[in-house]
Amino acid sequence: MKKPRKPASNPFAARLGAVVRMAAAKKLDAVIVFTQTNRRALTGVDCDNGALVIEPGRRTVFHTDFRYTTMAERVAPWLAVKTMWKPAAEAKTLARLGAKWKRIGFEGAISASRYLRLKEAFPRAKLVDVYQDLLAERAVKTPAEIEKIRAAEALTCRIWEETRASIAPGMTEKEIQRRVRALMNELGDGEAFETIICAGANAAECHHVPDSTVWTGNSPLLADLGVKLDGACSDMTRNIVPAKPSRLYARIYSTVLEANEAAIAAVRPGAVCRDIDAVARAIIKKAGYGPQFGHSLGHGVGFEIHESPNFSANCATILKPGMLVTVEPGIYLPGKLGVRIEDLVLVTESGCEVLSSASPKKTAQ
Repeated sequence: MKKPRKPASNPFAARLGAVVRMAAAKKLDAVIVFTQTNRRALTGVDCDNGALVIEPGRRTVFHTDFRYTTMAERVAPWLAVKTMWKPAAEAKTLARLGAKWKRIGFEGAISASRYLRLKEAFPRAKLVDVYQDLLAERAVKTPAEIEKIRAAEALTCRIWEETRASIAPGMTEKEIQRRVRALMNELGDGEAFETIICAGANAAECHHVPDSTVWTGNSPLLADLGVKLDGACSDMTRNIVPAKPSRLYARIYSTVLEANEAAIAAVRPGAVCRDIDAVARAIIKKAGYGPQFGHSLGHGVGFEIHESPNFSANCATILKPGMLVTVEPGIYLPGKLGVRIEDLVLVTESGCEVLSSASPKKTAQ
């Protein structure tokens, strides 16, 4: 006979409770969470198959298959886990679980095939997209999540410092990228995203794909990198500035640095995301390069590299302690140069903490 599990505290109780309240406010009979990252954010359980079923007034249940039951019970001993989720029978399983459901919350980010299975299971029910609601709840990290992201960012800084010390003029962008990747695989769990290495004028391409371009040592080098560690992502951009940069490059770098530091100084609880974006954008516009700053100022980081909230002109999210957002202004002049300086910032109770410590930004790097 299987021994009953001991009661355990739920570190995700506040986040789950908020989802339950959201479901009640929207008059939903249930919320079905399919995506792996959202399930992890609500339970701590990380696996590629299953569904978390949240019903207001009833116990939350994680349905998965035999491969993950034991792991789920170990990771989340407070969670009800049932072994009954087979992808081939998903529609029938859903229909049996929610025979009386009339309004169901789902994630608009699921695949079209899964959406069609939902329609098959609930032909008369109203399906309500709650994906943005779930992203909003994920935006404030738990203390444990913050420490994982902090560790990942610290490792990214270390990897950049070691890479910087080992590269030399004459290497290609791809060779430098391979150095970064090798360290990420050795010290962490691989890349959080494709490492960007830009030599010289290639930095004018925001998301340049590294190629055979040679870094001469007399031209700038831009590196945008982030390692993944224990499931957490990290993100940072640094520049190697030549000993004698051109006047244009020096002016652009100084402007981007000013925008970066001013925006970070404005980050605090209660601030509105679009206002932080406006701080950096005003500085770059005043310098005459407004059209050359074509992307948003930053994005949330967590167990995915792009999460909520965003420092963008149309994001009205109010910052709260526990949110982690990048600050990455940039100026890009096609055929000439590009500069981006990016730090990962944690919103604290009284302001913010910069987690990116690699290389003093005010000196040649």
